This record gives sequence, structure tokens and C-alpha cells, in this order.
Amino acid sequence: MFLIITRSDKVSLSSTRSQARLACIVLILALGLQCGARHAALFCASPTTKMNLFQSVTSALDNTLASDPTAVIFGEDVAFGGVFRCTVGLRDKYGKDRVFNTPLCEQGIVGFGIGAAVAGATAIAEIQFADYIYPAFDQIVNEAAKYRYRSGNLFDCGNLTIRAPWGCVGHGSLYHSQSPEAFFAHCPGIKVVIPRGPVQCKGLLLSCIADQNPCIFFEPKILYRAAVEQVPTEAYTIPLSQAEVIQEGSDVTLVAWGTQIHVLREVANMAQEKLGVSCELIDLQTILPWDTETVCKSVAKTGRLLISHEAPITGGFAAEISSTVQEECFLNLEAPIARVCGYDTPFPHIFEPFYIPDKWKCFDAVKKLISF
Repeated sequence: MFLIITRSDKVSLSSTRSQARLACIVLILALGLQCGARHAALFCASPTTKMNLFQSVTSALDNTLASDPTAVIFGEDVAFGGVFRCTVGLRDKYGKDRVFNTPLCEQGIVGFGIGAAVAGATAIAEIQFADYIYPAFDQIVNEAAKYRYRSGNLFDCGNLTIRAPWGCVGHGSLYHSQSPEAFFAHCPGIKVVIPRGPVQCKGLLLSCIADQNPCIFFEPKILYRAAVEQVPTEAYTIPLSQAEVIQEGSDVTLVAWGTQIHVLREVANMAQEKLGVSCELIDLQTILPWDTETVCKSVAKTGRLLISHEAPITGGFAAEISSTVQEECFLNLEAPIARVCGYDTPFPHIFEPFYIPDKWKCFDAVKKLISF
């Protein structure tokens, strides 16, 4: 839930910008809106428009191309808008030298992006599906992530951002449903970010583009058209490596990112209605480096933790969170940490409903945590 105050809203505020922003913040805090309050000042004086998630991506890219003459966007089919329409209209607006297609070669796309970033450009590469990022794994892990370190900070490719549609979509099967964030979470030198909705998507993407480290930005493709919010049209950023407490609670901490946040939001409501259990819901947002402080502080309060993601359970990022929390909050835990994740199998087609960690699996895990 977000409170967006635009210039057209009839709110009695001071005429000065600083006083207006202060009034907005006070109003939001008074209403107790935890979700979005951290960045509310960014939205107070900015006009907004209704956007779905792919339109918020387009808006962020548009803002970047308009403000940064060195920015270039490239990838398979991006010139005509891309398969998910995230770059639609940008080539016509900014020219074929700044928004252009590449051959179907993920290793080449990322390799070109590294070179462009080292040369001083703001390079934004698109991998058409996260499932096909693996041919570029060597370029990302052995080149992009290590460029600054191996040169003693003489050179870097920090201006590189790699975008990729991510996660299940209902019918993607083996090669259009994967969630590969854990592969990259093992690699120092890059940042990995996953948004849950249009407001976060635009702010986090602009933060990745501005960050002086190469970033991988995974976009939940099932939310491209399903998630709709009022999004500021002007550029704004949301800090990386900073989790967001979406809903405060006292009995169980629920942690997820991307699409799974919406599943756990429903689980939190079910737990309250059916069990009288108060759940604290945390959107991790940045996988690497992740916000250990916010998660551990919550678990110290609730004593119970459930982590959920679509990727297979073995070696998934939930295991890293679980290990860290066990080390930091052992004496606070009232029950074993629960992980509700995908199975250790290839992503199925017709059996997708049985594979994904749906609300019923997560709700059962909450019941087990409470009754332990």
C-alpha cells in the first residue's frame, strides 16, 4: 500500500518544498503506513501515472536515456520493444545508436556490455529470459564481477546493468520459468536485485543503473501486466541492500522477494484470520548484498522464520538466510527455521501448480512453526 500525494491533490501544505515534504512525511507516519513510508518523500511532489511493471521498466529506461547521453540499451529484439514490450518506443525516441538489437548470443551481449561500461558508457543489457543467462555466466562471474578487483581499481565496469525476465509465469516449463538468483549470490563483485511491483521496480532499477557496481536486475515476468500501481513519472531511487518491512507482526517472520511476496502477503492474512497469528512480512529486494540486520531484528522479535522462493530448495538463497539467522539469532528461535521452496527437479510444465510454493504450502509451514 502506498500513499502518493501529487501536485493535483488538494492537501493543505506549506508553499515551500521543504515544508511540503515534511508535512507529507508527518501525514504518512500519522496514518501508520509502514509500506512505502521510507521513501515517501520521494513521491510527495512528483506527478504519478498508473503503470504496470513492464511500463515502470520502460519509464526508468526512458528517464535514464533522457538524462544520460552515454546510456545505451541493447539485447535480443529490444529495438522493436522486446518480447515483453519493456523497451517499446525507445528506439524511435532516442535513435538506433542508443537502443539496438544484438545477435542471439548472451555471452556476447554481456561481453559487449562490459566493454562499453569500461569505456565510460552506461550499459544496460537485456537477457531475453533469465533461463538463458547461463551462456553469459563466465562473462558475469569471471569478468564483470572481478574487473575492478583484478585491476586494483584502475578500471571497472560498474556502469553495467543486466536486466532479465525471471520466475514462473504459469506455462513457461523448463526454459522460461527459472529463478537463478542463487547462482549469482555466490559471486562477490556484483549486486542482485528483484522487485515485487512497479514502484519498487522503477526505483530499484534506477538505483542499479546509478550504482558503481555491475548489477543483475531480475524482473518477475508474471507481474509484468498483473501488478499495477501509481508510479512517479520522474526519476527516483530506492536504496539497494535495504529490505522493506511490508507488514509488522509479532509471531512469525515471513521473508521473500519478487512474486513470492504476494503469496506470503495472502498467507499472512490467512494466518491472522484463521489462526490469530501475527506475521511480519519482509521483502528482501536485494539478494546480494542482502540486509541481514532487518531480517535478524525481526526474527529476534518473533522467534520464528519462514523463507520462501520459487527456486529449488537445495542451495537456494533461503539456505543462506537460514544459516545466517541461525548463527545470529539462535537463542531467540522458538522453532526450527522453515523453508518453503521449489522442488529439486527441473521446472515442470503441467505440474507447475504442484511445484511452486503456493499459499497452502506456506500456510501449513506457518501452522507447524506455531505448534512446534
